Amino acid sequence: MALSCRCAGRVCGRAALGRAELRPRPPAAGVAGRAEAPSLARPGGHEVNGEELLEVCWRRHFLRGGAEPRQALPWRDYLSGCHLGFGPLGVALRGNLVSQWWDSALPFREQVLAVDAPLHGPPAAAAPQGLRLLRSEALHEALQGAGCRQEQGGRSLEEVLGAAGMLRESLLPGALAQYASCLELVNRRLPCGLAQTGVCFHSVPESEQHNKNLVRIGERTTSLLAWFSSPRTTGQWLDYWLRQRLQWWRKFAVAPSNFSSSDFQDEKGRKGFNLHYKFPWGTETIETLKNLGDTELLQMYPGDSSKLLGRDGRKNVIPHVLSASGNLDRGVLAYLFDSLQLAENPLTKKKIAQRKVLKLHPCLAPLKVALDVGKGPTTELRQVCQGLFNELSENRISVWPGYLETVQVSLEQLYAKYDEMSVLFTILITDATLENGVVQLRSRDTTMKEMMHISRLTDFLTNVMDL
Repeated sequence: MALSCRCAGRVCGRAALGRAELRPRPPAAGVAGRAEAPSLARPGGHEVNGEELLEVCWRRHFLRGGAEPRQALPWRDYLSGCHLGFGPLGVALRGNLVSQWWDSALPFREQVLAVDAPLHGPPAAAAPQGLRLLRSEALHEALQGAGCRQEQGGRSLEEVLGAAGMLRESLLPGALAQYASCLELVNRRLPCGLAQTGVCFHSVPESEQHNKNLVRIGERTTSLLAWFSSPRTTGQWLDYWLRQRLQWWRKFAVAPSNFSSSDFQDEKGRKGFNLHYKFPWGTETIETLKNLGDTELLQMYPGDSSKLLGRDGRKNVIPHVLSASGNLDRGVLAYLFDSLQLAENPLTKKKIAQRKVLKLHPCLAPLKVALDVGKGPTTELRQVCQGLFNELSENRISVWPGYLETVQVSLEQLYAKYDEMSVLFTILITDATLENGVVQLRSRDTTMKEMMHISRLTDFLTNVMDL
């Protein structure tokens, strides 16, 4: 099995179809509530609810948590990051989304640098809050010896907590810590940016009313673009990045209008925007853009501020920081909801048994092609499939090896399975392929089938996905 977590540029050319390219310069300066919605309307008139999607995601291994005897998890657990994780197809989908996020920074290649930071930081005794790394034995000893260990020279609970490392809850501190050194790489020119993706942790209060002090630890895959610009152009850049980020989320969507934005002002008076997706139960934030000013930067480098100075034309200024922080795990859930379509099931006329199709964007679909066998000598057909699998994989087209399946099902059942897996094309190898090299190609989006010579497949698939 080959799941795509990284798509070649030609495979994802559709992403920019009909979109005006944004240039890396500040443009001229120039909103969604939590509405209750039990379901999402679809172009075909059908409505999709969360239970239908959850069933598909469990069955096709986009999400973990639905297998018996485990208790089924509600959507709030997936949104909060308190779940068992993504399944293989979900991991590949998230990998493609992360890849597309990095590709979105390509127009800024000369101005944006990729950085990284550890998942944990050094002890911070002065920090009143935060998630700490602490061995349970050390905590137990500190609690048990609170009354007598201090007289015997043992460490107090405060000392144990003060020596514990901190789990990161945001990518921003790690990026700011590398600003001064990265500024030299861009010859101290402003604007410039630092980009990073990685896992962050957060505390999630329990929902039980009898004990609200208990918390769970959730995790999320986060993206961060820290943009450093002159104070005089900060407002223009904030408007620019709002348009750019909202356009980016919408360009992969079946229903772009479900992605929206709203402005806010924090307790310090700093302005920002939240980007939302409209789930069936209401809107959820998937990305936050904020003008941080220079406060965090000055706090990161106390004392000597000269190392922070960047060149804005002929002037040297301390830049203001714009932060664009996205929750990519939530983005995956948003695209799963956005992609689910209900269609007529050729196997039955019952409405409750409608065919479910995940029409993920070609760039995001974890599997581009499924290879399967029809009538004919099994050994020879599988050899043809293996050769084609290798050829497509070498061209960075992710393939599902359906020809290895031993359970026989009808073609309609097979197509229904692949539609739920969001496979773009199904290639059927039959005895006709052995005779004249012709295969059957079936499209997920149109359900149309056509015959094609096997030698044309790679070029055809590459060209179609390049449109």
